[in-house]
Amino acid sequence: MTVIALLSVAPVTEGSMSGEVAKAVAALEAYDVSYETNPMGTVIEADTIEELLAAVAGAHNAVEGDRVSTFLKIDDKRTVQQHAQAKVDAVEKHLGRSAKRDR
Repeated sequence: MTVIALLSVAPVTEGSMSGEVAKAVAALEAYDVSYETNPMGTVIEADTIEELLAAVAGAHNAVEGDRVSTFLKIDDKRTVQQHAQAKVDAVEKHLGRSAKRDR
């Protein structure tokens, strides 16, 4: 089984949050997960929901501040082994092209 999630962790503060977001991303290294950060969050893949949730807790706890906001969206396919890139590939197959456009 593969659990895929979109995670966004940030302090609720004025100004740049990138330093604290970097702490959250760096915290994922302590867990047996794959991840890729994009402008809207970090996609995480884990073999089990338990490992995924442990990694999310580690990322959340790594951010300092009086208030921390965490958004988590989970896709837990319990009967199929699928990686995040396969989901993108399936959309691109229907499009007949890359699902990316630069301006």
